[in-house]
Amino acid sequence: MTLKLELEDVAKTFVMHLQGGKTLEVVEGVSLSVSAGECVVLGGPSGAGKSSILKMIYGNYRTDRGRILVHGADGAIDVATAPPRQVIRLRHATIGYVSQFLRAIPRISALDLVAIAARDQGLDEGLALTRARDLLTRLNVPERLWSLPPATFSGGEQQRVNIARGFVADHAILLLDEPTASLDATNRAAVVELIRDKKQRGVAMLGIFHDEDVRDRVADRIVDVTRFAAKAA
Repeated sequence: MTLKLELEDVAKTFVMHLQGGKTLEVVEGVSLSVSAGECVVLGGPSGAGKSSILKMIYGNYRTDRGRILVHGADGAIDVATAPPRQVIRLRHATIGYVSQFLRAIPRISALDLVAIAARDQGLDEGLALTRARDLLTRLNVPERLWSLPPATFSGGEQQRVNIARGFVADHAILLLDEPTASLDATNRAAVVELIRDKKQRGVAMLGIFHDEDVRDRVADRIVDVTRFAAKAA
């Protein structure tokens, strides 16, 4: 399989500025890889650093050490050292991120919010709207809500709009941070099918799933993050 994402000896420490500069070591020595068509799941208890790893890959957190290589047709880009503009380009073209929280935009309808994510990747208006409608339907978001701003929706409905927004584009790498949290069985099953579809299309996925049933149905491999726990000084 074609390698898409590679982490080499990655470490992260937070500095607690409001506590006299005290440091909080999160993870060290994180080394893993994800290939095209593979879903790798990060395992381990809450607080082990799973979300921090995803945020370093997406460029929200800077690393203290190590490399985060995104492999593409033009070679590898190291997110850990890439300038901000290059990270933003990677987010548009290559790396998608699905969290359990929706950043709703006032007065933007659910349908447009999902379609915008596809248009940002260069899809024309018609195809973007077609994909948005298909995903909202598959995720059981009632059509009567499509023209309304998601800020008015229930938590579960917002979450499904957020999932649709993350899956609508053609990213080569998809980061999944608890996408099925708080969803009922029907909608968890819908997300599982979306993940399987992405795998068949060769997307490389790295995810966090506390729901064991979902994890067992989508994971090709599970990487225990506790092995990367920072050692106490």
